[in-house]
Amino acid sequence: MIDARISSVRVVELTTTLPETPFPRGFPPQSRPASIYDSQHMGPTGRPTAVVARKKTSLYLEIGTTKGVTGRYGPIDREAVAPLADGMAASLLGLDALAHGYIWDLLQRADRHARHGQRKIAISAVDNALWDVRGRLFGAPVWQLLGGSGRARIPAYASTLGTFHDDGEVERTAAELMDEGYTAQKWFFADGPGQGPDGMDRNVALAERARSSVGESCALMFDAFMSWDLAYARQWCRRVEHLRPDWLEEPFPPGAVPAFAQLRSSTVIPIATGEHLYDRHDVLPFLQQGLIGVLQADPEWCGGVTDLVRMCAVAEPFGVAVIPHGHGIHAALHVVAGQSPETCPRVEYLFHHMPERHHFEVDPPAPKGGTFALPTRPGFGIELAQERIETTRDVVAAG
Repeated sequence: MIDARISSVRVVELTTTLPETPFPRGFPPQSRPASIYDSQHMGPTGRPTAVVARKKTSLYLEIGTTKGVTGRYGPIDREAVAPLADGMAASLLGLDALAHGYIWDLLQRADRHARHGQRKIAISAVDNALWDVRGRLFGAPVWQLLGGSGRARIPAYASTLGTFHDDGEVERTAAELMDEGYTAQKWFFADGPGQGPDGMDRNVALAERARSSVGESCALMFDAFMSWDLAYARQWCRRVEHLRPDWLEEPFPPGAVPAFAQLRSSTVIPIATGEHLYDRHDVLPFLQQGLIGVLQADPEWCGGVTDLVRMCAVAEPFGVAVIPHGHGIHAALHVVAGQSPETCPRVEYLFHHMPERHHFEVDPPAPKGGTFALPTRPGFGIELAQERIETTRDVVAAG
């Protein structure tokens, strides 16, 4: 028996200065929930007009143990800080660091609002850091603790968030991704109902341009980010069904279950959703009613590795694939690697964003030839590159 008690909980903030890049100051137009209104409500977009230095800040959760092993997970969202600072971190002190299931349940039951929002994001961070503790204690990567992998490499699909839709840019990017070995791509709409018929034409044209660029062998997916209504989604689907999209993602907010049902009954295009479904209770109606072909729960928002694995078990009997939302890469990659390819066929990789998101890390996971090698370091293998850090400070400290 290993007796490893939680002795400290810290959220450390790392800061450095980066040269200006196209993100986040320059960003293409993207349809958003407010896109039911006209363009003035969609927020600032556009290419950067100046090159200036800017600050880069990331947060990492570190959980120390009486065995001298410290688990780490990140970058974590700033939304996790308030719950951790407001008693959650202190409540972990003295608990068995290997009792991740018990700790997950305890944190879920400790607050009536824990199923969603900031507290669930904090629970996710704690759960993932505890999986890292476990991996470091046993000297094994998390995917191996989850049951091993029958795959030498894990396929990724290229998520194009951050790509402009100017003349020729969709075509160039799509072709480059094919050349890099990706066999699937996801594209993001720039318009919603508030942008009228011209916006619809642009959304249809995006699908046409992408399909023309990649041919018939590449899978194509499209993300509406909760910005459409039922009539709009039906019209787009009718106009592009011949292009064989592999899915339409999150056309409606997650609570609009009847709209998902009506769209599913009126198109052959598979529907995907899940990044804003935060527990198994949220997921179950979509599975029971056959509304989705792909579940996209996010292990940094839905309760960590522990609950994403449970969601995989729930989705498998329904024949629904789980392809986690690509907000981060560590937890998602390890869960997918620990499942069968039928249950979790691939991961999402936001190629514009992930390198900078994981800037402070030593050799973070990155695909080659459109696939990831299996991680080999214990836990999630997150090690910090000290030479890239200008300042460090604790924003949460317990123990």
